[in-house]
Amino acid sequence: MSQMDISTRTDEGVWRSKPSFMTWRARDVVYVLRHHWIPCLFAAGFLFVVSVESSIKMVSDSSPPLDIGFVATRSLHRLLASSPDLNTGLAALNSVLGVMQVSYIALTWLIEGRPRATITALFLFTCRGVLGYCTQLPLSKEYLGSAIDFPLGNLSFFYFFSGHVAGTTIASLDMRRMQRWRLAMVFDILNVLQSIRLLATRGHYTIDLAGGVAAAILFDSLAGKYEANTRKRQL
Repeated sequence: MSQMDISTRTDEGVWRSKPSFMTWRARDVVYVLRHHWIPCLFAAGFLFVVSVESSIKMVSDSSPPLDIGFVATRSLHRLLASSPDLNTGLAALNSVLGVMQVSYIALTWLIEGRPRATITALFLFTCRGVLGYCTQLPLSKEYLGSAIDFPLGNLSFFYFFSGHVAGTTIASLDMRRMQRWRLAMVFDILNVLQSIRLLATRGHYTIDLAGGVAAAILFDSLAGKYEANTRKRQL
């Protein structure tokens, strides 16, 4: 019997007289490396991150934030800064995507009678508002705004996390759930292009974009559990 089986039984409440690691054998290590290589990969990544985090030089308080996404989109930022019309055009296209994602999320409930995506959006944007108010980050000095950016009017906004990316991800997750694979792929591609534009205009930091994707996945899962629990109570 492999060590994975022993560990599972222990997690279910079987008491062992020895610590688990004292029962490990060479074949158990091989088994883990062969059948659980993804956690092993993340374990190696964890060790690498710990070594980097403990040795990297911190950004001084007199310097602007260091963002790899800003560095990667530096040339595009210069292009948009020198071409206001291009910046406005991309903002208009991005606003169209914003309207598309909001429309899709609302129509899945209003037309199809499936509220999960709408519940996800309500959970997510409420949380985003709370987090954004708790930690209000300063606007980047290189920010390139537009009066027709979504939401319209060049209004103030919270940095963390990206509502643009989160909303598009919510729609994409629902499309996959309904096996609308091609439409989901289109939204994913548009989300990537949107992310590049947001970085180039300094509208969001890289962590905001990653946080938007993670938040969409988290709250979609929570909305699914809410629906399941609601159905159970109704039985």
